[in-house]
Amino acid sequence: MGRLTIRALLAGAAMLFALPASAQEPVQGGTLTIRINADLRATDGLNRDSNTDTILHHIFETLVGFRDDLSIGPVLAEKWEVSDDGRTYTFTLREGATFHNGDPVTSADVKWNWDRRVAAGEEWFCNPFFDGSQGLKVEAVETPDERTVIFRINEPNALFLAQLANVQCNGWIASPKNAGPDGAWIADSAIGSGSFKLKEWQKGQFVKLERYADYKPLSEKASGLAGDRTAYVDEVNFLIIPDTSAAETALFAGEIDILPNLETSRIEEAKSRGVEVKSTPGLAWTPILIQTSDPLMSDVRMRRAIAHAIDFKQIAEVRTSGLSSFNPSGVAQASAYFDDDFLAWPEYDPAKAQALLAEAGYKGEPIKIQTNTRYQGMYENSVMVQAMLQAAGIRAELEVLDWAAQLDNYLAGKFQIQSFGYSARLDPSQLYGILIGKKEAAPTRQWESDEAYALYLKSTQTTDFEERKAIFKQIHALMAKDVPILGLYYEAVTDAVATGVKGYDVWPADKTRAWGVWKSN
Repeated sequence: MGRLTIRALLAGAAMLFALPASAQEPVQGGTLTIRINADLRATDGLNRDSNTDTILHHIFETLVGFRDDLSIGPVLAEKWEVSDDGRTYTFTLREGATFHNGDPVTSADVKWNWDRRVAAGEEWFCNPFFDGSQGLKVEAVETPDERTVIFRINEPNALFLAQLANVQCNGWIASPKNAGPDGAWIADSAIGSGSFKLKEWQKGQFVKLERYADYKPLSEKASGLAGDRTAYVDEVNFLIIPDTSAAETALFAGEIDILPNLETSRIEEAKSRGVEVKSTPGLAWTPILIQTSDPLMSDVRMRRAIAHAIDFKQIAEVRTSGLSSFNPSGVAQASAYFDDDFLAWPEYDPAKAQALLAEAGYKGEPIKIQTNTRYQGMYENSVMVQAMLQAAGIRAELEVLDWAAQLDNYLAGKFQIQSFGYSARLDPSQLYGILIGKKEAAPTRQWESDEAYALYLKSTQTTDFEERKAIFKQIHALMAKDVPILGLYYEAVTDAVATGVKGYDVWPADKTRAWGVWKSN
């Protein structure tokens, strides 16, 4: 299929760069309405997805968080010290921090939350990052006084603070009063220490938060998820609008104030309607997953044939309207570790794809591509991939599912090929850490390679920049050979902001932040 035909499938749009945040003085009051495309899954931090993470990080606070520049900054912990041997981290909790019920936040609460997550075992998405199975092990959490909490780890680890700050881990500190007498989380309870608290959750419709008046901020300025999280609006309404077109209509009608992840094809129209569009290179990776344990997909020649059949550069250009370019690696262009070596990949060559198909003995068996229409990018990528595979002689079929069903299949590893997206991981080791491993232990692992896993562990054990970059290059070279996953691009973060909204900005982690934002009308 030619380029003009693919372009006829999807509209393009112009490049847009980030605009600076308003320099006006903040004012308090009003309601900020933010679109989300699916409901909050739960409030316990275990049953999660990207929308759930975004909302809960307004209600709860982690000890530390990523800044805009991807360094680690303070959140609930105002400072910390690391021992000379790199195995002991001593955190001092923010003075005056309280939960939404008025209780002070203490070190005992930090330990209660940690013990709860460890007890959850594999239910906690990030348990393998701390239980020693991937090198790092938290051996003890100690509470010498109410504002001091000490973490002792088994060996120096470059990712310890980053994993505590990991958005997907939801390693935040909640009030123990979220649990009942039996220790189980009370359904829909959400007593945190953030600058917003849960006001109302109408399932399937909206999640409303209200400003926590007794919030005591840090003195460090807001950056990323770190620093001063002062809330200015009285309420934040996360409004559930599943359909992308309906969300755009709501934006243009003034029914929502912020539309995260504006479709790139709609940028020019949004601007023409007086909507401000903010964009920056992102860290959320969009791949096509391959189930390497599937009988057909287990043959590396089939996987390489599929890779040669896809014009990855064209998909990235068309789907993102030039805002993002092809990247098959776990190292984003926005990362300091990136250079062009991470773009090495089997080249687009349909003839080579057909030769490999013949070599693998492919007899026209159907290959199903699971996708959904909740996330427009996932669906459109699957349409383009299907067309390219069919052009190369592969009988590719779309299997369009509800997003919840597709996510369940991802979690269980039940697919041949799946159009997918990973929310931002702010260090390459964090992304490789969820890709590499044994499928038997964790079905979401995409790549079973002892050699790659050993390199991943090595990348977490040093803080030397050049050494880590060299390790990431070794991992990518193995990935290009084994083809366990097909990386497409890293989504640019492109949000639409209505007139009158001030102080809002985007950042590479692609997490909407309502603190520090106000309305001028």
